[in-house]
Amino acid sequence: GYKKVKEAGIGTYQIFQETYHPDAYKMYHLGGKKASFENRLIALDKAQEAGLDDVGIGVLFGLYDWRYEVLALVRHTCHLEACYNVGPHTISFPRIKDASGLEVGSKYFVSDEDFAKLVAILRLAVPYTGMILTAREPEALRDEIIQYGVSQIDGGTKIEIGAYSRTLNEDQNLNRGQFKINDERSLSEIINELLDKEMIPSFCTACYRLGRTGEHFMEFSVPGFIKKYCTPNATLTLAEYITDYADEATAEKGWKVIQKTVDEIENKKLKVSLEKRLERVKAGERDLNY
Repeated sequence: GYKKVKEAGIGTYQIFQETYHPDAYKMYHLGGKKASFENRLIALDKAQEAGLDDVGIGVLFGLYDWRYEVLALVRHTCHLEACYNVGPHTISFPRIKDASGLEVGSKYFVSDEDFAKLVAILRLAVPYTGMILTAREPEALRDEIIQYGVSQIDGGTKIEIGAYSRTLNEDQNLNRGQFKINDERSLSEIINELLDKEMIPSFCTACYRLGRTGEHFMEFSVPGFIKKYCTPNATLTLAEYITDYADEATAEKGWKVIQKTVDEIENKKLKVSLEKRLERVKAGERDLNY
């Protein structure tokens, strides 16, 4: 099964342990194929052995003590590094708040303060990984936690069945979400707010498309060399978004941030190359990357 997924051209293969505490896991998983804690735990080992060298880990905070779960995530990271020379490309940290049919109790629920703390700890512990913050979290908290090193967020999220379809009646989608979306800003609104903070919203998928995964990715990401690719690639994808989708006000802000980013590039050869590619994007070319 893993080999089939590999052959199909998957990007990052993510599987969340939910909770790394065996007794807690057993309590929440009473039957079915997912009930085996051990099978779940070694799933990413099987993936690596099948050739899926780009994997993501995560837990659902609120099922057990968050301190234990953070240490387990770091331990899982160390295991993958030691055995396969490849740590997780992403770490996810959703937490239980409002959820459909929630009956787990609030004993291990994570406060906003502790949630911000655990994100900072994970960023310090695994500096090269992508960290994913979902729209389950409220707008103000997301804006704060982004500053701690979160690298991936969503915008305009819909979780109801068929919610992205334009043909379904809105009434058909009511109360079908697994959990509540607490940040309902559209993609456009989030892009604008990031630009206001002079951040570069990136839509880059260059590493996957160029085969820069697994050990190859680690060679660039662990020492920080990946920045040589991330900054220009992010700039190019933002230029595409501005050209194809942004309104006039967003475009004006976007080009200013892009120019500021280009001006700050110290490598003269890269700066000239990026400037030329940006002009090609403006002229209609797409999917240019480093």
